[in-house]
Amino acid sequence: GICHQVMVEKGLVRPGELAVGSDSHTCSYGAVNAFATGIDRTETAALLLTGKTWFKVPETMKLTLHGRLPEMVSAKDLVLTVIGRLGADGADYKSVEFHGDLATLDGDDRFTVANMAVEMGAKNAVFPCDDVIRQALDRAGVAPGWEPLWSDPDAVFCGEHEFVLDEVVPVVSAPHKVDNVKPVSELAGTEVQQCLIGTCTNGRLSDLAVAAQMLKGRKVAPGVRLLILPASRTILEQALALGIIADLVSAGAVLLPPGCGPCLGAHQGALAPGERCLSTANRNFKGRMGCREAEVFLASPATVAASALAGRITDPREV
Repeated sequence: GICHQVMVEKGLVRPGELAVGSDSHTCSYGAVNAFATGIDRTETAALLLTGKTWFKVPETMKLTLHGRLPEMVSAKDLVLTVIGRLGADGADYKSVEFHGDLATLDGDDRFTVANMAVEMGAKNAVFPCDDVIRQALDRAGVAPGWEPLWSDPDAVFCGEHEFVLDEVVPVVSAPHKVDNVKPVSELAGTEVQQCLIGTCTNGRLSDLAVAAQMLKGRKVAPGVRLLILPASRTILEQALALGIIADLVSAGAVLLPPGCGPCLGAHQGALAPGERCLSTANRNFKGRMGCREAEVFLASPATVAASALAGRITDPREV
């Protein structure tokens, strides 16, 4: 599976810990209250040799969430909305803390949000260690003994932003920048040749379940390839046991082995010139999925599933 999913799934990263990895989306582990960030290959080699590395301590940005997300609106829509407002460099080298009404965001939701924080320049993005995280750690079999960390009551932040969850709508990140975020209504009707549900951003069981619920008893539009990419073998096995994979495959989806695959244009879904892909991944840069003459759009699992049925970008609330 994808390292970021497996690290959390197996309880290898715990609250209050410092975790680094030679991939920019290592920041995902902030979902479980870790300070996690990506480092380059040279730094990684030096760390393995010496057991040490160094950081400039980042300033902290406070993001406060109010309310709860509406039906058919997901954490992916939320984080894209945040990135669209703050911009690709809006949190450059900042540690982003999430405050406010977080109880309705489960572990999967938080993973999606933390995963994409680097797309607004963040060094780290962290959630508090509340009951949601404690229960997730218990399910993962993580032994007690960890010590969560959080900002002091009188902490000073370099910036503060507020977001009303009830006002978030389904959105799409249009080519070729992640912060090029638009309401799905502005792009509705745009034809797509490929749809991808999975990756380290949205390849968890809840993501696949949302897609299966929409696709069950229906068929993917002619001429559209719908690729399903679980983030880990554990998720694949769970989805198989629950009949989720059967519903997706019966609808015409193609199941890929757990991993990164087409997200970075490696294999099994690299695009051809002139093609468009609507993906639940985290980046849509030119050439990201293997071809500079193709276009990549980013959206939630619900939006991607709805669009696969229609053959064009579609608001999931209308399906």
